[in-house]
Amino acid sequence: MTAANRRAWRKKTWIKWAATYAVLLPGAAVMALPYLWMVSTSLMSELEVYRFPPQLIPVSFRWQNYREALTLLPFGRFFLNSLIISLGIALGQLFFCSLAAYAFSRIRFRYRDTIFSVLLSTMMIPTIVTMIPLYLIVDRLHWINTYWAMIVPFLTSVWGIFLLRQFFQTLPRDLEDAARIDGATSWTIYWKIILPLSRPALATLGIFSFLSSWKEFLWPLIVTNSMDMRPVEVGVALFHSVYITNWPYQMAAAVVVMLPILIVFFFAQRYFIRGIALTGMKG
Repeated sequence: MTAANRRAWRKKTWIKWAATYAVLLPGAAVMALPYLWMVSTSLMSELEVYRFPPQLIPVSFRWQNYREALTLLPFGRFFLNSLIISLGIALGQLFFCSLAAYAFSRIRFRYRDTIFSVLLSTMMIPTIVTMIPLYLIVDRLHWINTYWAMIVPFLTSVWGIFLLRQFFQTLPRDLEDAARIDGATSWTIYWKIILPLSRPALATLGIFSFLSSWKEFLWPLIVTNSMDMRPVEVGVALFHSVYITNWPYQMAAAVVVMLPILIVFFFAQRYFIRGIALTGMKG
């Protein structure tokens, strides 16, 4: 490559990168603005929130809003409840969804594909439609205001089964055939071969289930009636009353509630990206 060609290639590459960032940076700014506004509001006084024209930077940073917001309500208990619920649902979905995905991807039985198609079709049913019958079942089991009501109905996920099934189909069958020749059972193959090779997909499902459970609001609000059983999302909403809302306190609590989500995604994003990239390579 001549010097002129190298300069032309570098110029072309620089223009390409400049155009890419010119498109991405405004989009990133638009997406980041609500979060910046939330952090800014959490550091304002109540009077500053209603000032017009609105301002992004507070006049005086009220860091005590965080301490007051987290002590005004039992947020320690709220965080414990959300942690128990989110971990319970995430672990349950990893186990039950992987079992179902293994059956649909590696075990041949009659009407397997038909049953899987019917299962996928249930994803088109809105969640709100199933909420009333689900509540009646939970009430008959006397699970209202318990962890069981917030964990057990979500121990399986059709999307999780689909995700893991697609990933399991990308794994070579030679390992499974060799294990069967050595006398391994289906459970041994599932536990000692399939699961260790599927860590990226399992991490992806675990992240999704943990995050979706952590930010769940409507169902915990319906099935809990005591302050000791409320998760963090319901706790944040308690700052919003019928007559008045303390926006600085609510935004301060929202910022703290968002931190575990950011931490989980930051440490597990490489598994998340790899799992998304590898899933679906084989239909």
